[in-house]
Amino acid sequence: MIVGSKSSSDAARLVTPTMLVLWLVLATVPLWITKVGLYPYLGIEILIWSLYALAFNLVLGTAGLPSFGHGAYFGIGAYAFGLCQLDIVANLWICLTAAAVVAGLAGVLVALFISHRRGIYYAFMTIAFGQIFWTLAIKSHRITGGEDGLLKIKRLPADFGLVSFDLTDNVAFYYFVLAVFAVGTAALWRLVHSPYGRVVAAIRQSEVRASHLGYNVWLYKASVFALSAAVSGFAGGLFAMAQLAAFPDVMSLHQSGYVVMMTLVGGGLVSFWGPVIGVFLFLTARDVIGALTNAWMLYFGLLFIAIVLFRPEGIAGALSAAVQQHSLNALRRRGTSAMRLLVGGGR
Repeated sequence: MIVGSKSSSDAARLVTPTMLVLWLVLATVPLWITKVGLYPYLGIEILIWSLYALAFNLVLGTAGLPSFGHGAYFGIGAYAFGLCQLDIVANLWICLTAAAVVAGLAGVLVALFISHRRGIYYAFMTIAFGQIFWTLAIKSHRITGGEDGLLKIKRLPADFGLVSFDLTDNVAFYYFVLAVFAVGTAALWRLVHSPYGRVVAAIRQSEVRASHLGYNVWLYKASVFALSAAVSGFAGGLFAMAQLAAFPDVMSLHQSGYVVMMTLVGGGLVSFWGPVIGVFLFLTARDVIGALTNAWMLYFGLLFIAIVLFRPEGIAGALSAAVQQHSLNALRRRGTSAMRLLVGGGR
């Protein structure tokens, strides 16, 4: 089960059965997505935003740090990819590396200022820095194109030396992003379940306790924020390829709020896969409900409120609880049956 509880054996693996099933299902998307009335580009968006949401969940779900300006690093990665392509070298791997490195450095800069804070002060400072980056993107017209965005970004070919793949077609680009998503999810899974990830999770439970155990809490908080920013920037680079442009809108406060909603609705606080569920639900609702009414966010907002009030663990947590309850009921039924046989046999 994607949302089920994770056994210790799964946590120790680099690739789990859940990952394999998910990747295989995603590999079939181009075969049926148009038949159900959806655009093929939606599949690309879901993969990119899922990688972004999983990166964001390193901070929110694993470390318990409320970052509400994370769209800044997604946007920085998009701009870094475009500027590298247009002004330095048109090489896919170099540009994607630039997207991750520049966003990661921005994350390091912010982490130096905020990692000694906690709670609401930490959250407000992430918003403040996010707004600073967003304003710089809009005002630096010569570099970023201002409100018009950075245009003429191309989908560079994936050159592996002996063979090169053209990514201009949406289907080809989808499978490239799927391959990146597969590597990214495996790496993030391993990171979360590594000794480093366990320390970060311990800090989420109690910074004071982790500090008393001898861990440098400030350093762990700063490093996980920078890692999250770097992966978010990498996803931003992919998004620039998908959009063929980079726009400041993705760095705004309300766009940063989207990834928070996706993660919480999906159940990122209790499940590694929660953000993926939230992204799928959010983007599908946008396209399906949005085709019927412009007020689609009203309905998703009501769903968000309902989940926060009645199922704060999110969809993944609710499904996991339902599976556990079903298993418990089955165990009780087996126990009752065994007891009846035992009593009947005694007679």
